Amino acid sequence: MILRLERPEDHYAVESLTRAAFWKSNWSSEPRICDEHLLVHRLRKCPSYVPELNYVAEIDGKIVGHIIYTKSKIVDTSGKEYEMLTFGPLSAMPEYQGNGIGKALMLHTFEVARDLGYRAVIIFGHPDYYPRVGFRRAAAFGITTPDSKTFDPFMVLPLYNGALDGITGRYYIDPVYETLTEKDTLAFDKKFPPKELHKPILMDMLLGHLEPAAQQAIQSLKLETLAQMQTKSQRDISSLDGVNENAIEIIRTIMVENGLRWGK
Repeated sequence: MILRLERPEDHYAVESLTRAAFWKSNWSSEPRICDEHLLVHRLRKCPSYVPELNYVAEIDGKIVGHIIYTKSKIVDTSGKEYEMLTFGPLSAMPEYQGNGIGKALMLHTFEVARDLGYRAVIIFGHPDYYPRVGFRRAAAFGITTPDSKTFDPFMVLPLYNGALDGITGRYYIDPVYETLTEKDTLAFDKKFPPKELHKPILMDMLLGHLEPAAQQAIQSLKLETLAQMQTKSQRDISSLDGVNENAIEIIRTIMVENGLRWGK
């Protein structure tokens, strides 16, 4: 595997692999097109974009993974701003997932980011996967969303010891992450070969395998699809009344059988 900076001639291939990687990531209960490939396209044009951290992974001359970064910030109670980083989308071709491509891209770009003088990387991501590469919950650092909230998928990775000493506040990312529309995505997607929309797997697939107490506990979360379970950490689920070790194992098994990563 070779890691290198993305080049202009890679744009279509990178957007294609991002599309393939996220095609089944829809969290809603109805089929809906993914927009991550449009996001990558737009991020390259944002003032917050960091080209020095836009890397691809190649195997046998084929691009099989990609990571892209933008600048973000923490604003403390006095209004002082501290520049941070966020990455995403982080993509690997479906047939190569589970082979360490995402981890390799992260670890390499963390080193580059540190050399460039950045303090930390802050993301919203899988709450049981990203701690494996050093991320910790934002709550541990006194960092919240703009509306003063925190939750397990909101995570921070300091790039060196003491990087966030004395820094707390609200975290802000580039507005581009929140301004994509389905209309724009459908128009952009015409650049790529037609593909049938993924039909989300409903929570009933899981609930039917659980004991009544665990069923009731999971239903209290008001999740519609299995994909939405990925926003809940194993710690979160284990803390629910009625959820025991057997229920945790059943959840993990059902998720894996349906191609979804969950749990530790």
